[in-house]
Amino acid sequence: MDKQEFSNLADACLERVTAWLETFDPDEVDYDSADGVVTLEFSDGQKYVLNRQTAASQMWFAAGAQAWHFDLEDGGWRCPKDGADLYLRIAEAVSEKLGRPVQVQ
Repeated sequence: MDKQEFSNLADACLERVTAWLETFDPDEVDYDSADGVVTLEFSDGQKYVLNRQTAASQMWFAAGAQAWHFDLEDGGWRCPKDGADLYLRIAEAVSEKLGRPVQVQ
């Protein structure tokens, strides 16, 4: 995959996540999106970060003390360590933080 194709797919991923974040009350979880980075900020000030890593052709997600890398595989973003789907991993982390189940749309 060339850099332009990666950039297009990574931007689509970031746009999907920001559209999902729009559904939350900003007092519960707010976000900022700029230059390939989406920062989720919770009411207690804790931040989670999703960003594209063009040099590695990966998406990276950090939540608290944990971080994961995701490769584009079979049409989805998958963690090479455990095969986890990026969107499910984000939903799990946000669900745990908020204390209620959520799903990335």
